[in-house]
Parts: sequence; structure tokens; C-alpha cells
Amino acid sequence: MPQSYCCAAFNIFGWLSICSGVTIQAGPFIEAIRLLFNPDSKVSPWQYFLLYQATDVLILLYNIYLLRRTNWIHDVGFVFSLCSFVIIFVTCLSRSGTFNSAEFVWTSFINDSGWGSDAVVFLSGMANPNFLWAGIDGAIHLAEECSNASTAVPGALFSTIIVGFVTAFPFGIAMLYCIKDFDLVTADLTGVPIYEIWYQATHSAAAATAFVIFILMIALFALNGCVEVSARLTWSFARDNALVGSKYIGKVDEKQKVPTWALLANAFVILIIGCFYLGSSTAFNAFIGSGLLLQQCCFAMLAALLLWHRRSDFVLPLNRKVRLGWFGWVANMVTLLFAPLITIIYCFPLTLPVAPSNANYASAVVGVMILFVILNWFLHARKHFKGPRIQWSS
Repeated sequence: MPQSYCCAAFNIFGWLSICSGVTIQAGPFIEAIRLLFNPDSKVSPWQYFLLYQATDVLILLYNIYLLRRTNWIHDVGFVFSLCSFVIIFVTCLSRSGTFNSAEFVWTSFINDSGWGSDAVVFLSGMANPNFLWAGIDGAIHLAEECSNASTAVPGALFSTIIVGFVTAFPFGIAMLYCIKDFDLVTADLTGVPIYEIWYQATHSAAAATAFVIFILMIALFALNGCVEVSARLTWSFARDNALVGSKYIGKVDEKQKVPTWALLANAFVILIIGCFYLGSSTAFNAFIGSGLLLQQCCFAMLAALLLWHRRSDFVLPLNRKVRLGWFGWVANMVTLLFAPLITIIYCFPLTLPVAPSNANYASAVVGVMILFVILNWFLHARKHFKGPRIQWSS
């Protein structure tokens, strides 16, 4: 019972961290566009903070009052993101002309980081591409809203991996080759380094600005899905009477047909995390990075359970539609081994020498989250949490 409680609690914190990471993106994108038209203006942390909170409230209201009436919004976001990928990818490659060697970009990054080891830079740098797969378990937490979850959820997971790899990998490689001046990219003059890459590739401020607007729209589509999934996860955890206040958080609004209190609870936590940005952007970034770490630990717990029971019918339904066979064993073992690796590597500082302004506080953030999990266990869950009960259908 404590194992299932810890796994769910860490996953909730992981999703809240992911939501915070996507919410903050609206501020830099909007401010980058403003700086393009008014380059003499200055950006204050308060502007990012207010845009962060406004985005949090906007998505909250949408999920409460409009989401159930506009289910097509997810399809629009999917099509828009793919079209944006094609437009940006083709335009940058066709307009870039000459290409720099990827080895030049890698060498510049090594020298700029201060680490003398290529291996450390490579492993610690995995956090960025790893974020592409953040929240990959989202379809699982929406299973109750699917009429054919046994096929729809595995299909969603596999399609996410395939589409994500087919688009993200060539996109990342192409953008590296389009960099002409690495120093200008790292200077981060607009707060959005990718803008400088697009400007160098297209030689057009208008094109780069349009691409930033595309990414801003995609971020809002993604945030809407993240908030929806994280609220369902919190609601289901409260439905099992695992949280203080489960009496309210575990309810579904009869009028809006959504878990309103779970949405409000999550939005409040996201708001609090945003307040850390005013004190220290480094501490706020630690919250975002902890989401990846916690999610991988949750996946490892489930993989360990499957391996412990030898992927038997005791933990897997006998009549499941998707059977992975030997590949399931490989996937579980890789997941189990990957978790301790990134738990160590993602706590490394990104640059040397280490100072309070560039230190990695991910371990401290995770420690605070663990304290909340323990406190909630002894105050409420230890006596009231019974865990989910699943009945396999024959």
C-alpha cells in the first residue's frame, strides 16, 4: 500500500512540475515578441511572473467551463503542431544556405559549460530532449474517459513515441546545423534562444517572429492537455481518499462534468511554484527539472513490479489487446536502469564553477516534495487510503 501511495504522489508532483514548466513558457515568448518591436525596453521578472499567473488562471477557467464543450481542441492542437513543424523545418533548411558542422556546435557547448568531460555534458544535456517525452503517461490517466481504453491508450502511447521521434529528432539536428553564430545564441538577447537560431537560418525577423508565435500557440495547446491530465490524476488519487481534503477534491462537478476542486487545487499549487520565480529563477528551474526525475522514478516502480512478478497475469490482464512479449521485458529493464542514472545525472550542475546562481537545486526540491508526501501520509493517507481496486473483466 505505501508503494502505490508513493508512486501516485510522486507522479502528481511530477505532473505539477511539468505544468509549471509549460506555463512559464508563455512569458518569455510574449516578451520576446515585444522586444522585437521595442528593443530598448527591459524585461522584469515581475512581467514573467504576471504572465505566468495569467496563463495559469486562463487555462484553469478554460478547463472548468469550456473543455467539455470543445473536445475538438486537442485535434486542432495536434494538426497545428505538425503543420508548424513542417513550415519551420522546411523554411529554415531552404533559407539557411550554408550549414555549420554539428561538431562546431558541440565543441562550443563543451567549452561554454566548463565540464571537461564529454560524457558528463552529454548525460546532463539529456534533460532537454528528455523533456520531449515528459508526460508520456498522460493517456493512461484519461483512460476512464475512453470508451475503448484497452486499445486507445496503448495506441496513444505508441503514436506519441513514433510521432515525437519522427518530428523532434530531425528538427533538433536541423536546428543545430542552422546555427551560424553560437555566441549570439547563448547570449539569449530576447529570452528565447531558438529565435536567434531561426533568425540566423532564415535571415528574416518576420519569419522568426512568426515561428515564435507558432511555438506560443503550441505551448498553450500543450498546457491545456497537461492541466487536464494532472487534474484527473489528482482527482483519482483523492477518490481513493489519499489526500487531505479528499472529500472535496475527489468530487466531479455535476454541472460542468469536470473535477473542479482538483483543477483548483492544482492551479493553486502551480501558482505557488510560480512565486519561486520571483525569488530565484534557478530554484524555479529546479522544480521543472524535478518533474522529469519524479516521473522516471514512478515508471521504474511500475517496471520493477512487473519484473518482480515476471510479467504474469497477476499484474497484467489476461485478455489484454496489446502484448509486447520479449520486448516488454526489455522495455521494463531499460526503464528500471534508466531511473537511477538520471536521478544522479539530473542533479549535476549544468556549468562549472558552481555558484548559488547556477547550482542545481533539484535534489533539494525533491526532498521538500518527499516531506509533503510523508506529512500527508501520517496526517491522512495512513488511515484512509485503501488504494485503487481493479477488476479484470473476463
